[in-house]
Amino acid sequence: MAKTPDLETKKPKSKAKDAAVWVLMGMLIIGLGGFGVTNFGGGITSIGKVGDTEISTDDYAAAFRQQLSSFSQQIGQQISAQEGIAFGLDRQVLQGIITRTALDNEAHRLGLSVGDAVVAAQLTSMDQFKGASGGFDREAYRFTLERNNLTEAEFESNIRRDLSRSLLQGAVGGGFAAPAAVTDTLYRWVAERRGMSILRLGEGDLTAPVPEPTEAELKAFHEANIATFTKPEAKRITYAALLPETIAKDQPVDEALLKKLYEDRIEEFVVPERRLVERLVYPDQAAADAAKARLDAGEAFETLVADRGLTLDAIDLGDVARDDLGAAAEAVFAITEPGIVGPVASDLGPAFFRVNAILAAEETTFEEARDALAIELQTDAARRAIADQVETVDDLLAGGASLEDLAKDAGMTLETVDYVPGAPGDSTIEGYPAFRTAAEAVQAEDFAEGIVLEDGGLVALRLDEVVPAAPIPFDEARDAVAAAWKTDAVTKALSARAIEIKAEIEAGAAIGSFGIVDVTPEIARDGFVEGVPETLVPDMFTLNEGDVKIVEGPGFVAVVRLDRVMPAATEGEDAAALKGALSTQLEQAIATDAFNAFTNALTDEAGIVLDQAAINAVHASLQ
Repeated sequence: MAKTPDLETKKPKSKAKDAAVWVLMGMLIIGLGGFGVTNFGGGITSIGKVGDTEISTDDYAAAFRQQLSSFSQQIGQQISAQEGIAFGLDRQVLQGIITRTALDNEAHRLGLSVGDAVVAAQLTSMDQFKGASGGFDREAYRFTLERNNLTEAEFESNIRRDLSRSLLQGAVGGGFAAPAAVTDTLYRWVAERRGMSILRLGEGDLTAPVPEPTEAELKAFHEANIATFTKPEAKRITYAALLPETIAKDQPVDEALLKKLYEDRIEEFVVPERRLVERLVYPDQAAADAAKARLDAGEAFETLVADRGLTLDAIDLGDVARDDLGAAAEAVFAITEPGIVGPVASDLGPAFFRVNAILAAEETTFEEARDALAIELQTDAARRAIADQVETVDDLLAGGASLEDLAKDAGMTLETVDYVPGAPGDSTIEGYPAFRTAAEAVQAEDFAEGIVLEDGGLVALRLDEVVPAAPIPFDEARDAVAAAWKTDAVTKALSARAIEIKAEIEAGAAIGSFGIVDVTPEIARDGFVEGVPETLVPDMFTLNEGDVKIVEGPGFVAVVRLDRVMPAATEGEDAAALKGALSTQLEQAIATDAFNAFTNALTDEAGIVLDQAAINAVHASLQ
């Protein structure tokens, strides 16, 4: 048959965890590990332990299943446990659960826990267990736990452990303050701005044109860059195709149907006069009259807009027809050139209308539209005709017909193409994603089958042979060689010219005397300048004020001068906000380091014992 183109259980949230800094830093701490997971079967109950605290198979299975789900969402496809192991997800999960168990072990050693009232408060606040009234619903609680194969005691024990662990984490990760000297130094670095002038050089900036290459130079360039002039490995594919555009011209045209189509879509062909309009509304006539007096006195329309607390984008109506303007239509459409009308009554109150452009009415007659409409109808008819052929082609192929037979018996076009996987290709057929997908996958032993293309076309293909990569002979590649030689020669000449210009600027010449200069008065380290190499902005932050540098990249040569160095602002709301954000990030980084050091020390002191056979059994259960 022809081919055609082609819950996770909600986990309870802990308020303590939401507030904790280690959650913000993305630590591998998994709360309520057993919730939403069926118990791991068999006689194995533990995959190991940290100190005296065991790591249950259920907890590990839950964490691994959660990681598989998260990773599958990230890459957009479901992966198996074995694929997850190949990606190293098992090691990530194991490290996270070891950390969690080490904290549980230490909390138990210290006798750290929370009371029943805290557990109850946490439990009754969970959305999963709320009823229609918005309060805790015991039946919903019981039903959810049963569905997830958990007892109330197990679930509440998980909550208690999670909250106790959070207390320990908070004691370790909280209370850190970023050193003021470090914050200030980082702020000065981040907030510094620089201004620069960019002189982009092109072939027209050369003092003399690049001479034409000799035949010997071209041949030498071809040899030196033979990798560039090599045909990549290709699949030589023979295909039989039936495309709408190929048979559309042979489809009959019904004149009555054409005229009906034209009438049905008359709005496309008869477009009334339209105008590009902005509308500034006032609350009452007195305010509008006062604004009119200001306009008559020569005040700019933009000033009136700003005084109303608006922007030009906010008052822009776009292109409108007479029917779009209601009571104001007559006045707006009465003027014959762009200008301001008003104040006039509008649906929102007295308003000024600024007409920025007048778009004349347009009419396309049936005779003018006929050919385009006919092509649409013929193409649609061609698609239907091809759809009627799909079953016939399938039957022929199933009966052992070759592609050559399809060309003879089904009226398909037979062609051959050298298809390069990943390359766009030059032929029409290579423009179809469905063809490219099939061409990528086809093997020599495959039987041809019908493939329906995105526009309703039909194709069947076979792999004849794999054509190895081979150098393109000079005579065949001459034009491409000449173009590449010219590009290379111009680039080298521009580099040499850039060196000359740099020396003259450093000697006192004005950068603007060598051509058009793009001035960027102020830019941050993470700023963006369109059409320049990524290295340009970072390079500017390594220079001293007044320094000149040549910047080169693919198809780019420029002379850049650093005009100004603007130190970070020392005061103001923006400065305070940035300093605060940097301080928070530093505190989080310090807390992360402290927490990592603490958990590493806990596991070293308590000791880790792992049962690889039990871990493998969990993996096998998740297949």
